[in-house]
Amino acid sequence: MDKVITVIQTVLPVFLALALGMLCRSRNFLSREGVDALKKVVINLTLPFVLLNAFATAEYSSAALVLPALMIAICCLALGLGFLAVRIFKIKGRLTAFLASGFEAGMLGYALFVLLFPDVSVSEFALPDIGQTLFVFTLYKILLSGKSDWKTIGKDMVTTPILWAVAAGVLIGATGLYGLLEQWGVSGVLNACTDFLSAPTGMIILLTVGYDLVIKEIPWKKTAGFIAMRLVIAAICFAVSVLLNRTLLGGMLFEGAMLLMVILPPPYVIPVFADEPAERVSVSSALSAMTLVTIVLFALLSIFVGMQ
Repeated sequence: MDKVITVIQTVLPVFLALALGMLCRSRNFLSREGVDALKKVVINLTLPFVLLNAFATAEYSSAALVLPALMIAICCLALGLGFLAVRIFKIKGRLTAFLASGFEAGMLGYALFVLLFPDVSVSEFALPDIGQTLFVFTLYKILLSGKSDWKTIGKDMVTTPILWAVAAGVLIGATGLYGLLEQWGVSGVLNACTDFLSAPTGMIILLTVGYDLVIKEIPWKKTAGFIAMRLVIAAICFAVSVLLNRTLLGGMLFEGAMLLMVILPPPYVIPVFADEPAERVSVSSALSAMTLVTIVLFALLSIFVGMQ
């Protein structure tokens, strides 16, 4: 009975938040502009504090260098397999291959990780996400835009609060400053601030995801192929990461974090780069469907973890 309650505690908040997001859309409690503003609040304000705390309290070792590098390699593998699948199966759309790679960790992953692994440090998820974020902000974005505007890309990276929060967290943790704060008995002040300011992150993220989920408008027949491609490539990437973790990395990768990572949908920014309205609609529908698939897989994963 206790295991069932644990599963319910993990899954129910997700579905309730999604349902509230759908309710906000159907009852016009929130406008599109309001939802976009909430997303900006998460990305620029609350999520950075999640990452600041995660890296300030992390234990630093070779994993801090190896895991981001591993994640970059995994993302490159997924993108390469995406282009290969598009060519082999002659799938139309310039952006289709990009649906195979990149992971929406910021707007969804952290919220789900905290629910799924409440007793595990967020840094176990954040370390691989550093590599994923660097990949998305560099190679992925260059290829996605079809341009090589390094100046704009560099500006985006430098002005992203998430990367500044990671840098600040690493500075506090890796230099031993957090350890000194613990010795002085004031680390609780930092923890209290970051915990309080990051608390709304999960709820806001899932609320906005629910707002964007319009299930009846998804062309499921066309989208099924995109989902199948994404899941097969995700399975290959997870298998490769586990193989490397158990043979070369000595188990430094928390495999639960990687499993959650690969079931996440692609970055929500993809439709912005669509050249034609029809392709923008197609990709947006695919992202909505993949988000729904993520929630279903998360529920199944929660059952598996809860029953252990």
